[in-house]
Amino acid sequence: MSLQALSSTQFQFENQTQFYKGKVRDVYSIGQDLLVMVACDRISAFDHVLPRAIPHKGQVLNAVAGLFLDKTSDIVPNWKISMPDPHVTIGYRCEALPIEFVVRNYLTGHAWRVYKSGLRTLCGNTLPEGMKENDKFPEPIVTPATKAQEGHDEDTTYDEILQKGIVTKARLDELYRISLALFQRGTEIAAEKGLILVDTKYEFGLRNDEIMLIDEIHTPDSSRFFYADTYESLQRNGQPQRQLSKEFVREWLMENGFQGREGEVIPAMTDEFVNSITERYEELYQAMTGLPLERRSYENIEKQIEQSIIQALKQIDHE
Repeated sequence: MSLQALSSTQFQFENQTQFYKGKVRDVYSIGQDLLVMVACDRISAFDHVLPRAIPHKGQVLNAVAGLFLDKTSDIVPNWKISMPDPHVTIGYRCEALPIEFVVRNYLTGHAWRVYKSGLRTLCGNTLPEGMKENDKFPEPIVTPATKAQEGHDEDTTYDEILQKGIVTKARLDELYRISLALFQRGTEIAAEKGLILVDTKYEFGLRNDEIMLIDEIHTPDSSRFFYADTYESLQRNGQPQRQLSKEFVREWLMENGFQGREGEVIPAMTDEFVNSITERYEELYQAMTGLPLERRSYENIEKQIEQSIIQALKQIDHE
């Protein structure tokens, strides 16, 4: 018997105007002003959705994102209105900006791969000489990427964003300031839990011409975390860091010959590997909240989700 997970949804709500299936979320537009996002259990890497869904992953993503949206709303308003179900967030529909604001404080992941290739600039930032993998930067850097409709997001720079006329200089400066302030808050919250926020990405939209934080924030899909207690000793000894992120999934795929390039085939995922991913997501949830994850039942899950959304939309309608 295969492991139970929520791989996708197909609802039709009153006043539904659009449906969009993202890499891991199913997004329903309601009227002109609302979005219903269902965090499914799909997992993506190298801009490809992997063939198997990960039990309880959507629940973890939704809970962690909700926690951090609430804890950063004094820095920038965000899209969230309510979370009527463990897999669901309802919020404001915004005009999404086609830029991901990636903030990095350590040389890891994509930044390390660029550095290892011999380059010493990343998205317009000069990288110091003599760094090792997972070393800390002198200060956090913003490495923006343009959001692609299909295929890989592409690195860009502050100057290129201005040249393309995506936003004004004043607005771009504000987005950089907000991104660094969010990263600082995330760093502080993670430190209280014995974790290091290594890097993350933020997405923003406009609502009534006001900047709003949209999508998710500080989740294992959009961020990397190291354990603080072993960081220094592992770094001194040149050993891999203990981390909570999707990076181990990317590494497993690379070891099995897949980096999302043309002609490559996604390797088969065993139950054992799928379970190990679930455990990693639960580990982050527990580290962030101090509580074990209460795994929801998958019995009649689509019906439960649909009913909770219908009730929540009625309530919003009456407010």
